[in-house]
Order: sequence, then structure tokens, then C-alpha cells
Amino acid sequence: MVSAELRDELKCSICLSLYTDPVSLRCGHFFCRYCIVSALDAQEAAGVYSCPDCRAQYLERPALEKNRKLENIVERFSSAQPEMEETRIFCTYCDSPAPAVRTCLQCEASFCEKHLSRHSKSSEHTLVEPNVTLEGRKCSTHKEVLKYYCPIDKACICVSCWVAGDHKGHDVELLDVASEKKKEKIRFVCDKMKSRRDEAEKRIQNLKDHVGKEEEKSAGVSHRVALLFTEIREKLDDLEKTIQGEISWQKDQVSLSVSILVGFVKGQLDMLIKDINELEPLCNITDPLTFLQEDLKRGDIKDLNFDLLGHVNAAQRLDEDIVSLELHKGFLQFADDLSDMKKKRQFSVMEKSDILLDIDTAHNNIIISQDLRSSHTARSQNRPDGPKRFRSHQVLSSRSFSSGRHYWEVDVSQARSWMVGVAGESLERKVNGKISYIGFNKKSWAIISEKNFFESHKNLHKPLVLNSPVRVVGVYLDYDAGRLSFYQVGDHIRHLHTFTASFSEPLYPALYLYDNCIIRMIK
Repeated sequence: MVSAELRDELKCSICLSLYTDPVSLRCGHFFCRYCIVSALDAQEAAGVYSCPDCRAQYLERPALEKNRKLENIVERFSSAQPEMEETRIFCTYCDSPAPAVRTCLQCEASFCEKHLSRHSKSSEHTLVEPNVTLEGRKCSTHKEVLKYYCPIDKACICVSCWVAGDHKGHDVELLDVASEKKKEKIRFVCDKMKSRRDEAEKRIQNLKDHVGKEEEKSAGVSHRVALLFTEIREKLDDLEKTIQGEISWQKDQVSLSVSILVGFVKGQLDMLIKDINELEPLCNITDPLTFLQEDLKRGDIKDLNFDLLGHVNAAQRLDEDIVSLELHKGFLQFADDLSDMKKKRQFSVMEKSDILLDIDTAHNNIIISQDLRSSHTARSQNRPDGPKRFRSHQVLSSRSFSSGRHYWEVDVSQARSWMVGVAGESLERKVNGKISYIGFNKKSWAIISEKNFFESHKNLHKPLVLNSPVRVVGVYLDYDAGRLSFYQVGDHIRHLHTFTASFSEPLYPALYLYDNCIIRMIK
């Protein structure tokens, strides 16, 4: 197997035999000297020379570089393969066996380089690679050399076949011309196949990259789930500690209460024993006068009304109702915290929309920062009027949303009063001289902070109850579902209000600025 592969590497691509006097072109391909000389001679008429292997072109006839090392390798290979010598073709005219370099179909003889130089140069004498049998290169009918190719019948023919035989009148081609045409077609097909191969390899790589990204995404989700369950366990551990602490505290309170009652009951018991010791001797006096006189000295018998069961009932008990209440309250808080965690993760995973303010919509008294993220009220900026500019202290973003889900945050910590909302593209900027506010019409929705908090739409204002000041407002828009939600963002995320509507036009984030306030879009 190795010998066969090595033999293929040592074959000339023109004659398909082992190299004889190997030479090379500048492109690096090797040929038998005779083979490449013949090929260059055939190309000389065209004035352009090319390598038979890679088709590299030369404007001048290229010089041939002899390669002695390759020649030595071929000789050593031939000497190491004696069995192959039997299949080699030798010169017909040499007394001692000399390797043939060409076989003439016309003479039916093989020639070494020495005798080949004396051979006829006539075109009728067709030279091919050394061959023992020439039957396959001659017409079976006329016994002449096959020189032409008939494209109509797809057959190799001789001159007689073309002139007077079955292929008379057919358009035929020389074998080398027909062969080159076939090769060009094969090269074209190979190029297309290579292109498809490259495309298939690219698709395979894309699929592998997709798998890698999905594995990375899966690892990220798994990590977030692990963090979530870690937080859940921590919350449950904290709740258990709280409940166990309540039970322990109540146990200590019961123990203290019982200790106090035990001391009190012991005091009453001592008094009872003392009274019994004083009363029992009176009962043993037989003289009535003496008994009554002694009894009068003692005084009235006090009724201690000692109720041992009542004292036991008075002892503080473990209040299971309080424990149950604490447990229930703890679970409610746990559920609330879990909801917070879920919301936080929802908003942390969701990519925030990058919101910039549109200076062309800003009222003249609103100053827009250079990064187009913050705005505050001041004196007039003397901007030219335009159809997009508001007469009220309002400004829209330069970006609108007409599909999908989007989330952004607004910093209102430097504003005592503010309006944060969303407005439709067709919101009137100037209505018959009247001022248009967000939340005061059917084309906008807003959360308003003005002493109290309100949700506003269609000029209908409903109060909102908040337990802490709002410093950051989160806005979540699900355009396709028709949901617009506002959140108070801080250590915890608290839902403020959700509007539902059928949105039919692009929506813009919108702000209203009261005097001496600054509002900023968070990046």
C-alpha cells in the first residue's frame, strides 16, 4: 500500500509513468523533461505557456530546473521494486535494456531518449507514454491510431472512421482538444462541489457555534436558578429562626410565670399550715366557756379562698395562635420576597432599552444634557418652534416602540414633583391654544407625583398608596399584549400600576418637568 502511494507521488502527471530526468517549473510542479518540453512546444504557437497541473501562466517560455534529488529517489525506488521492472517498457532499439520514454503508435515501437531524438517528427507519428500493447489505442475496424473524438457518438475514432466510416461528416475534435474541454467541465463541476463543500462546512461550524451558545445560555440559566434556590433556602432558614425564637421566648415567659405562681402558692400554703396548727388545739377544749374565750382571743377565721386549679389556669401558656400568626405572616413575607426576587431577576435578565431624549420635542424651558439623558427646567433656550415641540414642560424620547417587550428606568430622585409616562406618536403638542399633558388624554398614560401619587389616563386620576418615597421609576411595556406597567425600583421592586390598552401607534417614553427639578434616563 505504501509502495503504491509512493509510486503515485513519483509519477509524471503527463505520461503517468515514473519520472524520467525530472525537471520543475517555477510553480513547483515536476515533470519528465521530455513530457514538459513537448507540452511547451505545443503551446509555443499560442505565445502563452502554462503549467499542465495548476494552469499557472508564463509570458515567456519558462526555464526548466533539473532535480537530481528527485531523480535519485526514483532510481532507488525502482531498484527497490524489482517486481515492477517486469512491467516496465524498454527501448525497442537498444541492445541492453534501457527504459523507454515514449511509444510511437505509428511505428508500434518504444524509444529511449537517445533513439527518440532520431525518431520522425511527422504529425502522423503519435507519441504516447510507454505501452506494451497498442490495441487499445487503435481503431478496432481500421487498425489505425485513434486521433479524434466524436462528440455526437461520444467515441474515440481514427481518420478513416471520420473520412469514410460511421462518423463521416460529423464534427470531430482532436483528442487533446476534446480532453481539455472535458477537463474544463470537470474542473467547473469540482469548483462547484468545493463551493458546496465549503458552504456545508460553514453550516456545520454555525451549528456547532449555536450548540456552544445554547450550552452557555443553559449554564447561565442553571446558575441563576441555583442562586434563586439559595436565596429561597436562606429566606426559609431566617423564617424558621424567627418562629423558633418566638417559641423559645414564649417558653421562657411561661417558665417565669410559673415560677412566680409557685412562690405565691407556697406562701399561701405556709399560712394554711399555720392556721391549721392554731385551730386544731381549739377543737380539743371540752369546756365551752374556755373554748369561746380562746376563740374570741384569736379573732375571726379568715377564708383564704385558695384555688389551686385557678392558680394553674392563671399561669401563662404557650400561645399557639401567636405562633401560627407569626408563621402565616412569615410565609406571606416570604412569598412577597420571592415575588421581589422574581421581579428583580426578570428585570436584571431583561436588557434595558437605551432611551435618549429628543431635543426637537422639548419645551423651550427644558435643558437637555449633552448625552441626551437628563433634563431640567430653566429659563428659555430660544429654540426655533416646530410641529414636534411641546408648549407644556414636556419632552419625548427619540426612540419609539411599535412591537415587542421593553423596559427602561427613570431617576426622579432630584425632583419633588414629576410625571413619567408613555405617549402615542399622534399626541397633540398644541390643541387650539390649550396645553396638552401626558395622562390627561386618551393617547398617553402616566404616573404623577404631586404631594400624593396618582395613575392618570384620559384625564382620570386615581390615587396610589405608597409607603416610601420613589427615587427610581421602572417602566415595562409589552406592546403586543397591550400592557404598560410602572414599578418603584429600589432594594425591593414594588408594583405601582398596570394600564391595559390596545396600542395602535408607536409609543414614546415621555416626561413632564415641574419647576426646579431634574429627571434622568438611566442607561
